[in-house]
Amino acid sequence: LHILEAYTNLQRVWKDGILQDKLMRLIRIFTEFIINKQTFHLDLFFNEKWEVQSQKISYGHDIEASWLLLEAAEITNNANLQKEIAELSIKIAEVSMEGIDEDGGLMSEFNQKTNHLDTDKHWWPQAEAMVGFLNAYEISKDKRFLELLGNSWNFINRYIIDHKNGEWFWRVDQKGLPYKDEKAGFWKCPYHNSRACIEVLTRLKKLKLIIN
Repeated sequence: LHILEAYTNLQRVWKDGILQDKLMRLIRIFTEFIINKQTFHLDLFFNEKWEVQSQKISYGHDIEASWLLLEAAEITNNANLQKEIAELSIKIAEVSMEGIDEDGGLMSEFNQKTNHLDTDKHWWPQAEAMVGFLNAYEISKDKRFLELLGNSWNFINRYIIDHKNGEWFWRVDQKGLPYKDEKAGFWKCPYHNSRACIEVLTRLKKLKLIIN
């Protein structure tokens, strides 16, 4: 997913035919192998033959892919591909809603094999939820996605942002209590949250939903 993102942004600033071909092939890897054709969740782990090796659903990866895939398709200037991925983006965003808790936060993951639901809420799926649901609204104009965006932000503002010491907590439990995790580390940095805030502000201004 992050290779796709990197290729997309490289193509944005360095138009290259070979790079575009590679980018379109990456998109096809998602549509052919990674996105489950029955559930529209992302399958997560594979062997060298693209055989699925895990029964876990990651709601954060679902909603993140829903907008990164469309961003990639749009940079190719292929109208048919854009239409196909836009429709797929809505389906992925809709199934990611299965992970939304009553407080508006996006839960971590569900193991279909063991029927175990991880109700912890990590910082990065909350960030991706804001962009993903706003992206779904841009495509569909369905106001329920705007409501989900608002719920995501309210949850982040209430539970995830450390208003006392700065930055975002790594994760909170189902009661909204933060774990004593590091604020930064190998898997934690101001990447998802910074990018999400920039994306949301840019998109809301474009939609004239906020004023400079």
